[in-house]
Formats: sequence, structure tokens, C-alpha cells
Amino acid sequence: MADWGKLGGSGNVEDRRGFSPMALGGGGLGIVGVVIVLIFSLLGGGSSELDTILQQLQQPTGVQQQSAETNQFSGLDDYEQFTSTVLGSNNTVWREVFTANNKQYQEPRLVLFRSVTQSGCGIATSDVGPHYCPADKTIYIDETFFDELKRLGGSNEDVAQAYVIAHEVGHHVQNELGTYEAVKNSGGNTNAQSVKLELQADCYAGIWAHSISNLGIFESGEIKEATDAAAAVGDDRIQKKVQGRITPETWTHGSSEQRVQWFNTGYTSGDPAKCDTF
Repeated sequence: MADWGKLGGSGNVEDRRGFSPMALGGGGLGIVGVVIVLIFSLLGGGSSELDTILQQLQQPTGVQQQSAETNQFSGLDDYEQFTSTVLGSNNTVWREVFTANNKQYQEPRLVLFRSVTQSGCGIATSDVGPHYCPADKTIYIDETFFDELKRLGGSNEDVAQAYVIAHEVGHHVQNELGTYEAVKNSGGNTNAQSVKLELQADCYAGIWAHSISNLGIFESGEIKEATDAAAAVGDDRIQKKVQGRITPETWTHGSSEQRVQWFNTGYTSGDPAKCDTF
């Protein structure tokens, strides 16, 4: 296990895991919405394109009522501390990058939840996997996703989970830099644009890993947990497992090879300028 105690700082984490939804408001996803969510979950989750689709499908009427189900998540537990530490270290590196370029960095929020919760993009569900909502600048994570990631051939260890958090922070960086808006206004092939956004977020995750690589946090070989996780959610590997064939024209995240390549580009260079996938 990596020595996260060597990292200073913390991020803004809201823990909703101790609450369960009692009812969903009107204007829910409906059958079409659920099918779209399931399709995207099979393609790896976390797609910024999914957030746009959810916004189009419904207004965020969301979860009307929540009630505390147990005291299991009361107080600051180890997982909440872990996510806060990793998020805080991401904020540190990106604040420095933004400052060096005369820009102001606004920190994202991270919400831990179970099953379903309200987000600024509508209803956030576990089926979608970890994802970033540009509307409220928030990352949504149900950590039970990482058991599924392991079944897909990746890792559910701490460095793999930290990579996923860093990838979602990468989407926040894109939002802060205006990359989302630029892509939305550029037209062109939507799937191809989505792949570029995802691969750039992988590269940005590598930038974060590079920034702490000399602090004695990772044990020998632990960074492979991150690359194994990136490879596991490549579109080609998931399509081969789910449908028995690979259809590159439908990719939204990139191949396993591409995802590992772009993470390593950020990790070895430490230079955000090297992350230009467009």
C-alpha cells in the first residue's frame, strides 16, 4: 500500500454513503435513459459525454428524500480520509500549474455515495461508475465500482483508486481551462472528441502521479496498479468481453493501449503541455 500519510493537504469531500434514496422525483431517466446509462457503464463509465446526455434526458429533480440508514459512515473514516488526501494532492499540483500560467484554479468537490444520488447533471448512479459533472464541478464516486474494475482485469488497490480520482480531476481541469466548451463548440465526430477528452484526462492523471513520484509514496511496482486500471477500462477490452467483437468507431474512451500510453506520457514527462490530444 502506498504511503499516503506523506502527502499534506486535503480536498473537499462530502460523504453521502450513510444515506439511501427513499424516492426519485418526477422526470426520472425512464427506460431510454436507463438503457443509455447501462451502455455507457459497459464502456467504462466516467464519460463527460454521459453527463451531457443525462442533462438532456431530465431536469435535475433528483432524489426527493434521503434517510440515514446506519451509523457506519458517521465521522471521518479511512476511505474518506484517503479520497480527501488524494484530491488535496491533485489540487496542489494543478494550483501550481495554473498559477504558473497566470490562471486561477477553483478546487473541485468530491461526493462519496452508494447506489444513487443527486448531482448537478441529474441523477448519479453507481452503474455509471466514477464521473465528473461539469455543472456543479463535482466528482461522484461509489467505491464499490472498484470491485467491478478488478473483475474487468484491473486493480482495486489504493493506487488504482487514486488514478481514477486523478483522472476525474483531469476532467475538472479541462472544465476550468475551457476545453469542454471548446470541444462542444467545435463540432465534428462526437465519439472521437470524447476519446480525446478521456485520453487527455489520463495524461493529466499521469501528471499528478509524476508530481508525487519522488516523495517515497509509491512502493516499487505500485504504479502498475494505475496502468492496469487504465488498461482494464479501454473500450477495446470491454467490447471484447461484453460483445465479443471490437468496433473502434463506437469508442468513447480509447483503447487499453492508448489509455496506458497517455497516462505514461504524463507520468514520465510531468509536463501538461505534453497532454495535448487534440
